Amino acid sequence: MNQINLSEATRLIQAGEVIAYPTEAVYGLGCDPFDESAFNRLLDLKQRPLEKGVILIAANVAQIRDLALIFDQAWSDLVLKSWESAYSPTTWVLPATPKVPTWITGGRKTVAIRVTHHPEVKALCEAFGGAIVSTSANLSGQPPIKTTADCIACFPQIPVMQGQLSGLAEPSQIWDAQKQVRLR
Repeated sequence: MNQINLSEATRLIQAGEVIAYPTEAVYGLGCDPFDESAFNRLLDLKQRPLEKGVILIAANVAQIRDLALIFDQAWSDLVLKSWESAYSPTTWVLPATPKVPTWITGGRKTVAIRVTHHPEVKALCEAFGGAIVSTSANLSGQPPIKTTADCIACFPQIPVMQGQLSGLAEPSQIWDAQKQVRLR
């Protein structure tokens, strides 16, 4: 079961499993952000410390409106306009609401979120009914994975959702909304 379709990927996330999927530039590992057991498996697979936190990826603003302070802020228009662009995916570090589990934030008061235009990821978030975890599919400290074959070789126990990378050379930029500084 190395490659799976959208409906199987959705079912697996809903069942508390970890999957891999193509994003704008690299393959990602994802799970239900509210399933602590699935999240811990994801961190174990990556050999990633909890303190680093992860990104949440969503199909639209409605999926994350209860997870971060997005509206009525000095920087709200900047964030919302950036998410309208399919050509420049941007992840924003935003003030987290109490609904975001501490394992997602790495213990911070902020959460990193991206609204995606990637067709397969957008469809996955829509089918799942909310945002999912999005962290690069690689062992912590190693280069991000850019092919299905490499993803399967690195994580043979993780099913990979069918699809293609969008062709960006680098992962999304990460910006701090409150400070308006680029972090990556």
